[in-house]
This record gives sequence, structure tokens and C-alpha cells, in this order.
Amino acid sequence: MTEKPTYVISVANHKGGCGKTTTVVNLSAELAKMGLSVLVIDLDPQANASLHIGKKHPSEVTVTCAELLVSEVEKLPLAIHSNTNIEGVSLIYGSLALGKTEDELKDHAPRPSEELREKIKPLIGIYDVILLDCPPSLKLLTSNALAASTHFIVPVESGSQYGMYGVTDLMKLVEKIHRINPGLELIGALLIRHDERQTVCKLIEASAKEQIGKLIDVRIPTSTKVNQSAITQQSLHALDRTAKVSREFRHLAETIVKLLKIEIGNN
Repeated sequence: MTEKPTYVISVANHKGGCGKTTTVVNLSAELAKMGLSVLVIDLDPQANASLHIGKKHPSEVTVTCAELLVSEVEKLPLAIHSNTNIEGVSLIYGSLALGKTEDELKDHAPRPSEELREKIKPLIGIYDVILLDCPPSLKLLTSNALAASTHFIVPVESGSQYGMYGVTDLMKLVEKIHRINPGLELIGALLIRHDERQTVCKLIEASAKEQIGKLIDVRIPTSTKVNQSAITQQSLHALDRTAKVSREFRHLAETIVKLLKIEIGNN
């Protein structure tokens, strides 16, 4: 019997506030609603995805991503929490301790960028999709995420004139990661807080297509419901599935399933 494929998708951009966590949380919820088994790995020391999805505070969790990265793979089952605020989505918590983890990996790991890939190998074939929420940096945590991934998404804040700041550096990092993970594929740039009536959004859209090379055919609009969903620890789908921002995240999940040819209903 052939092992079912697991799609490991990093959501990466070292610019803060561009919608990485919002994308991970709501994409995970929509994929789970489609019947896929989903795991979120929170690699951000701010742990906002964990605060949204998890039923515990990250400080109460014994084995977070920080401990997993610097320990033996035997700790993996202790790191996975299947009882979360989003049905069908499991979580490996982030932690403030991830800030120190990069130094430990640099000093002690034989292959500092490949620890996460080794640690999650036992999960390949178990989950349909693993989503990695990357920190706003291009250091070892993001390198680990990309090295462990089959695909990546670059969220871009199209409503800001600084939306494309530093994207060239991210794409250079991807080129380096291709040496150890040649199969890593770009799904595309995802335009966040997009309003096609605004000139700045049109300019950022054109720039993203030129610098990143590919756009996902989905536009996530600005909405106060994003903050509401974070405060209430719900997905946008659960908060208001009819809202435009909810519909666009549903469209994003459907688009990714179609692009990657993810099979539904074989779990």
C-alpha cells in the first residue's frame, strides 16, 4: 500500500504584520472543513497561531516546537495537541523559548537548517497537510521551515507601500534552501488586505508578480472580523462564514487543493 502524500506548506515572509498567522489559522480551518487532516506547527516565538488555535497558553505546554527542535524525535507525540479551538486541526505550540532555540541549533546541531525536517519525518503519511507559521525573520527557524516543506506561500500586504520590502532577500534564502531541499515549490504570493480600487494595491500586485514570480488567484480583503476571530479564538469560518474575508479563505483552500491535486475523502 502506497503511503499517502503529506503536503508541508510554509507561510513565510520576514516582514511582520503581513498576515502569515491569519493565513495559517484560517487556511487550516478551511482545509479541515474539507475533510483533510491538518497539523499547524507554530515556529514564531510570538506564538500567535498557538494563542488562537490552542486551548492552553503556550507557557503551560511542556513540549513546544522549541523543545522538539533541540530534543530527540521521541518527544514528537508529546508535542502534538489534537484538542484545539478548531475542529480537525492539531497543533504543535510555539513558544518564547524559540528565540534561544536558534542559538542552540547553531551551536549544537550537525545540520542546523534540517532539524525540523528530521523531527517531523514520522508524520509524513499521517497528516494530509502540515502548515508552518514562520517568524518574521530569515534566520534558522524560517530556514528549518523551508527545508522541511514541499511548498511555500508568500503573504504580501498589498495595502501597504512597504508590502514588498525585503522580498528579494526571502527569495534568495529559498534559492539557498533548494540546495538541501530541491523539491521545494512556490505556490505563489498571496495578496492580503487587498482593495483593487486602491492604486497602491495595484502597484504591489504588479511588483509581487514580478519579484516573486507567481500570484495565487485569491485576494484577501481588509476586515475587522480578522481581529474579532483572533480575540474570540475562532476561525473566520466559525465567526461568520458568509463574510467576504471568510469566502476568500475558503476560495484559497479550494485553490490550493486544486493546484496541488490533494485528494479529498481518502482518510
